[in-house]
Amino acid sequence: MANIPVALQLYSVREDCKNDLPGTLKAVKDAGYDGVEIYAAQYEIPAQELRKLADDLGLKVIGSHTPFRAVQDEELDRTVEYNQTLGNPNIIVPSLPQEKRSSRQAWIEVSEFFNQLAQQLKARGMRTGYHNHAFEFQPLEGELPWETLAGHTDDDVILQLDLGNAAYGTGVDPVPFIGKYPGRSQTVHLKDHSATNDKALIGEGDISWDEVFRLCETTGATEWYIVEQESYAYPPLECVRRCRENLRRMGR
Repeated sequence: MANIPVALQLYSVREDCKNDLPGTLKAVKDAGYDGVEIYAAQYEIPAQELRKLADDLGLKVIGSHTPFRAVQDEELDRTVEYNQTLGNPNIIVPSLPQEKRSSRQAWIEVSEFFNQLAQQLKARGMRTGYHNHAFEFQPLEGELPWETLAGHTDDDVILQLDLGNAAYGTGVDPVPFIGKYPGRSQTVHLKDHSATNDKALIGEGDISWDEVFRLCETTGATEWYIVEQESYAYPPLECVRRCRENLRRMGR
């Protein structure tokens, strides 16, 4: 069994972060997380300040959900500098403007953008990738956009699969896609999905977790599991603590 560390996407506890970032990060560390992935609003915090908070707790910043506009030429240098200060190697785009995803051809064109961005970042010791929601797993002109993206991007582009997002309302089992694109799942968002419980925590829904772990730990080349919880049966910090406990029970 590969020893893959577990991070938290801080969007899961976004209100806690706004109200008390130092206290929230400590609670995340105390819950047993090894790292964090930041989200767009946290770019407003000076990078040195955020880095010190994480370092003091022994948390690694392992990714950032970065707006598409922030990886365009006019903003890219600033984005890179911010993330290099954090020690973060992975700049992940979590969404696209509507016009960039409105047709299969649009997905092909945005795939080439990611290929070029990946080479720019590789020269600076960094990587890029894309994070899905549900629409990437709904057919568009005879193909799933996720398949279009995967088929037209180089191996240097991370396919950050969000399992719960992919399953939500699509009728698609997202788990086999980890194996379908070997070596492309360097970071994977662990999020459950249930047909009967819209507040299911990890391990309480329909995702085949044993198969997730098997694929991530063999063909996926997964370096980090990232918990993201966006529905809450309990306060957000309690939810992410329970998610981490459930992963421990599953041997992770």
